[in-house]
Amino acid sequence: MKKIIYPLILPLAIASGLAFANHEIKSETFKKPSPKPRAAVDMWQTSPQGIKVLDNAAKIRSQVKDSTNIEAVITSLYLPLGSQLGFGVMIRIKSEDYILSFGLENSNDFQQLHSLKVNDKIMIRSHSVMYAPKYSYPIVSGDYLERDGKIMYKRIPRQGGC
Repeated sequence: MKKIIYPLILPLAIASGLAFANHEIKSETFKKPSPKPRAAVDMWQTSPQGIKVLDNAAKIRSQVKDSTNIEAVITSLYLPLGSQLGFGVMIRIKSEDYILSFGLENSNDFQQLHSLKVNDKIMIRSHSVMYAPKYSYPIVSGDYLERDGKIMYKRIPRQGGC
């Protein structure tokens, strides 16, 4: 009986061993990492334009974090062409250009801001500085704007949040 069982089990063991070894080889070939194309954001962040935007954002990040006044000059009353940031203006802070965005203009919140002119010196406060590959400038979120010692805009914090 043993003489019959051993010759039957031996080919079965060899076949299963080969099948398992073949599976291991196939698994290893599929696991090889293929070089992935770099994401557009990664490429922008390492481009000269992206590096400049990130550096400019870093220059004012501490003032934004501390919510201190930042002195700026209005350079344009219009945002870059194709901008989808809502109402905003272009400003210069310490010889660098920024987008000052207030958000979507759907109420009278920005009524006083329409009286701003190019070369007006303003004081702003913000809660964030952002950037996007679409824009050549850091985007400063406008929370507070003062001109000639007069408050022209102050964002009202949202109520009833989590």
